[in-house]
Amino acid sequence: MKDYNVHLTLIDRIILDSYKVLLEGLADYLGSGYEMVLHSLEDTEHSVIKIINGHHTGRAEGMPITDLALQMLEQIKKEGEKGYISYFTKNKKGEPLKSTTIVVRGEESRIIGLLCINFYLNTNFSEILSGFIPDITSRAQVKTETFASNLDELIYSKVSEVRSEVMEDDQILPSLKNKEIINILCQQGVFTLKDAVVKVAEYLDISKNTVYMHIRNAGIAADKEK
Repeated sequence: MKDYNVHLTLIDRIILDSYKVLLEGLADYLGSGYEMVLHSLEDTEHSVIKIINGHHTGRAEGMPITDLALQMLEQIKKEGEKGYISYFTKNKKGEPLKSTTIVVRGEESRIIGLLCINFYLNTNFSEILSGFIPDITSRAQVKTETFASNLDELIYSKVSEVRSEVMEDDQILPSLKNKEIINILCQQGVFTLKDAVVKVAEYLDISKNTVYMHIRNAGIAADKEK
């Protein structure tokens, strides 16, 4: 029988560990109908180092790699540069799954692991849909995202958006409007962008020194809250 075990370096282990949070993020986004599995090829008898929604196939961390996963690995190697393969399969109960196996590469581009995504096709549509509809009872706000073609457009768009919100808030004194705008822009990370201070100053028609002053004050206030 072919030995698929590989020796992992420290860098290889760091790379594999970095995929664990990727699995968590994907599972949170896609929902409970998806099983996410991360295999380490260091020890194929205990290859599962991270699994989310394992109830679909009855697996847990520390369990061995499957024969199908090894078959997919062989097929990926034969196909060359693609690095992944999608297919349909069934679990122990005979329930249909759509699956994808993606290779994880470590140092020197060696294959050190596999990321497997299995979608349980019998998942209720209402369960799938619920993950993509905001909960109206939740306090969490629906966030907006700006898709700009360049940084200048992104900065001006964010300043315009925040300025409109602040100007419409009657609870904020007129003399404190610009300060509040800059505080919010700080929290949103706008001033980490190149030339943001200059662009914000131009848009708000205030001096760069005033912008810097509000940024410093926002930083001091944030430090005090820690």
